[in-house]
Amino acid sequence: MEAVYVGVDVSKQWLDVGLWPEARTYRVTNDAAGVDELLKRLRPLSPAAVVLESSGGLESLVASELHAAGLLVAVVNPRQVREFARSLGTLGKTDRLDAVVLAQFAQSNHSNRRLVALRLREEAEVELRALVVRRRQLIGMLVAETNRRQRAAKVVRKNIVQTIKGLKRAVVQVEGELKELLTNSPAQQAKATRLEAVPGVGPQLSFTLIAELPELGQLGRRQIAALVGVAPYPHESGKFKGRRMIWGGRGRVRTMLYMATLSAVRHNPVLRTFYRALLERGKSKKLALVACMRKLLILLNAIVRDSSSWDPLHHLDFQHSR
Repeated sequence: MEAVYVGVDVSKQWLDVGLWPEARTYRVTNDAAGVDELLKRLRPLSPAAVVLESSGGLESLVASELHAAGLLVAVVNPRQVREFARSLGTLGKTDRLDAVVLAQFAQSNHSNRRLVALRLREEAEVELRALVVRRRQLIGMLVAETNRRQRAAKVVRKNIVQTIKGLKRAVVQVEGELKELLTNSPAQQAKATRLEAVPGVGPQLSFTLIAELPELGQLGRRQIAALVGVAPYPHESGKFKGRRMIWGGRGRVRTMLYMATLSAVRHNPVLRTFYRALLERGKSKKLALVACMRKLLILLNAIVRDSSSWDPLHHLDFQHSR
């Protein structure tokens, strides 16, 4: 019997389901009743893999229920699927068409062993990620209100100032809850302590890595760099040889890594030496910073993998060996 692959296009109200190689689609509601119906229809098929796009959390219910039912589930980057659709010549975009493309993506990547199965987070990780996301939202609102205050009319400026004070208190509260959560989770606290011992790595980066990069320490250096989006890809065709470029990955993790690297190239002896060597070789500051981001990520990956501590002499050797 030919293997069946399933793609699920997720929206707030609906789950559009595509089956491949049948190229058949149907729709259920994105709620408990709809997920139950989906499971009843999928069980007799025993699909080889089910793929969903990351949809800002809208996919959480169906992904967790499918995983709990023993199915191989993968939640993938929408941009990656869009590029795959273009490679097939599929330029149109509807919910049902997207579901079929996702099922084709599942077949292609599962057959080539490139499909990364969903790993459900432990409760502490889920709570930590929620707090990290909430802190990011509050910081975004705080920046917006601070910018708004500078050009606001006098009649509303007082209200904006009060809002800013409230947002600052909320940030402090969330950061306190983050620290308390880590204190109550010895494994995560130990990981955070090891990460923050590295010069340039502060609590915000360690929180982000623990919450949004659970694969840290479990993958090889090339895989972890590609996952975050700091792995350089060639840009060449015929005689043309362009600059290598980074692409895709987890943008939020990459942003925090960039901010930490700005500090690390000044205060971390390994990164400082590496950064200056790149500049002396004629590399641009931007390219050198990206290379340092990758170097810092690989270093942190090794520390978590080996449960080791920061040692400038050891990690200076680490830098030269790579």
